[in-house]
Amino acid sequence: MNREIIAIIPAAGIGSRMQADRPKQYLKILGKTILEHTLNIFLSYEKINQIILPVAENDPYLSSIDLLQDPRIKIVTGGANRADSVLNGLRSIENKTSWVLVHDAARPCLRHEDLDKLVQIQDENGAILAIPAVDTIKRSNADLQIQHTEDRSQLWLAQTPQFFPVERLQNALEQAEKQGFIVTDEASAMELAGFRPHLVSGRSDNIKVTHPEDLALAEFYLTRK
Repeated sequence: MNREIIAIIPAAGIGSRMQADRPKQYLKILGKTILEHTLNIFLSYEKINQIILPVAENDPYLSSIDLLQDPRIKIVTGGANRADSVLNGLRSIENKTSWVLVHDAARPCLRHEDLDKLVQIQDENGAILAIPAVDTIKRSNADLQIQHTEDRSQLWLAQTPQFFPVERLQNALEQAEKQGFIVTDEASAMELAGFRPHLVSGRSDNIKVTHPEDLALAEFYLTRK
């Protein structure tokens, strides 16, 4: 299927859980910022036509990223949360018949093999990378007491990228916003709109750098890519 594929990498967050002096996407691993590692994954993937990068208004760290001079990268202003940033990116796309890969800026260990599996999906329900839950999962009450143990046989941990038709995802996010739903990923908005995205089995090393200890783990994985 010949179609235009655009990547949106929302990078307007501040990453408060990292407890660093700057947003986590600008922390360095192996001499490059996390954002540079992530951008390089998509710049080196031949099926990507454009990368849209929603960033915070007046972001003081952008000038240090030489990669942003690449003509395939389009910078837009991000929003107050992830969904707003992704929506701003979607609204900037002229070809509404294209497809979009939405990927976390702080997931620098993604492999092209996983992108290959994801972009083969042609069903307009779309798809996301995910891994089966392997740990025992507990549900708690407000006092952090265990209520019960979940059946993990059908539970998956969502990752990114998440891959959807541009127009359908934009409509789904706008609908969720109007209804006051808080969505933490793009698949959630599609689910609310009545779609059933496919699960594409990913890799456990496609980690999202969230806490300080994740930096060393990401470095370990990046040296073995």
